[in-house]
Amino acid sequence: MAEAARSASYYLKLTETVMTERDFKRLSEFIYSVCGIKLVPAKKTMLEGRLRKRLRALHLNSFDDYYNYLLSPNGLSGEIVHMTDVVTTNKTDFFREPGHFDFMTKEALPELVDAKGTGLPYRVWSAGCSTGEEPYTIAMVLSEYALDCSGFRFSILATDISTRVLDTAMSAVYEHSKVEPVPMEMRKRYLLKSKDKTRRLVRIAPELRSLVTFRRLNFMDSDFGIRGLLDIIFCRNVLIYFDRPTQERVLRQFCDHLSPGGYLFTGHSETLQNMKLPVEQMAATVYRRL
Repeated sequence: MAEAARSASYYLKLTETVMTERDFKRLSEFIYSVCGIKLVPAKKTMLEGRLRKRLRALHLNSFDDYYNYLLSPNGLSGEIVHMTDVVTTNKTDFFREPGHFDFMTKEALPELVDAKGTGLPYRVWSAGCSTGEEPYTIAMVLSEYALDCSGFRFSILATDISTRVLDTAMSAVYEHSKVEPVPMEMRKRYLLKSKDKTRRLVRIAPELRSLVTFRRLNFMDSDFGIRGLLDIIFCRNVLIYFDRPTQERVLRQFCDHLSPGGYLFTGHSETLQNMKLPVEQMAATVYRRL
């Protein structure tokens, strides 16, 4: 009974805990230094609500306690991942921005195959893959392309900074409503329905899952750990969370990993204008490595 009372008192006190301007300044600067995400003052309420979950999980009493914990050995070794999980926003869908996939199959891939042939597998990177809808969409589109291109093979690397969304992506299980954008023929070919009819769930077929490798990656790392050059990079609606200098630095690293003639696809609200990068624009938010 006493334990329950103490617990209730703690949660009441935590609910009343307010993030001060000093708390926000220190925490937002720390987040920027760790993962490059720039939080403007208007995001203070959002950050307060999301980090309150971590205070509760760690039984801390204030955001000042949380900041100090982040700087402790335990915080630096284990809490950074949890903090990143709660502050990152993950919005994605199957076949999001479908014009990119049309361009890839009608323009980019024929050009790449003409230049490179089909002797080696094509390497594609979904950078900022969130819960997996983008890399699995790419895998479906490339698998369809392979049906008409003899010898065409590929592999997909899918990365994200959030371990929470990567767990979802690797499970490859989605609500039926999430896969509605997938064309019916592809649903029949690449999706499996749950045996439990009361649960409207589908899972990506194992042969498609085997083509995608997931791992955690932080764009703030100096070395992305990618060896060899890539043919196509998708990084869509991720750079909008970074300031301009960070965007340009990350994009330069992308270009270092992209083969000459390879393609970079960015989000519809992102621009490379006035950035000194070794690419030429081929279509809206589509670039080719020089």
